[in-house]
Amino acid sequence: MLTDVENSMKILKGGGIILYPTDTIWGLGCDATNEKAVNKICMIKKRKDARSLLILVNSLQTIKLYVDYLPDISSELMEKTGSPLTIIYPGAKNLALNLINKDGSIGIRITKDEFCSTLISRFGKPIVSTSANISDKPYPGNFREIDEAIKRSVDYIVNWKQSETLVTKPSKIIKLKPNGGFNIIRE
Repeated sequence: MLTDVENSMKILKGGGIILYPTDTIWGLGCDATNEKAVNKICMIKKRKDARSLLILVNSLQTIKLYVDYLPDISSELMEKTGSPLTIIYPGAKNLALNLINKDGSIGIRITKDEFCSTLISRFGKPIVSTSANISDKPYPGNFREIDEAIKRSVDYIVNWKQSETLVTKPSKIIKLKPNGGFNIIRE
């Protein structure tokens, strides 16, 4: 795993794209502060707009670096959910501008995956995490289901967990409201 972390870090620092396992499904990733890298992911996915991609961080404290305000309800929601949860926060900052939604929000998930946590810790920045599929196509449940065109288009494919056949699913998504409430976007 550490070899994959080192190789992925080199690619991310150079503005490249990795194909990697997360705590949910396999994802395409890049430096979340690099607009050119975010554009590359959009081209790979054949997307017109990056504005609904999310980022992975490795701690609650890190989120404070990328949003104006961290409401108390976010930690409560994470504790109650128990499964991977992406929270859409208002007031995104310090990220690639083409990653921030038009309403100023950003989806953030704290990863519990060993590979992702180690990579983010060593890289020192959040990484983009979007499903490893062409837009409007089904997401892959495991590495074997990833389209060969996706595999050919990235700069590095992580070896960690490639042999796992367990079918996985995306995270739950909740969007915080300015009044302290929230909407469930995906269960």
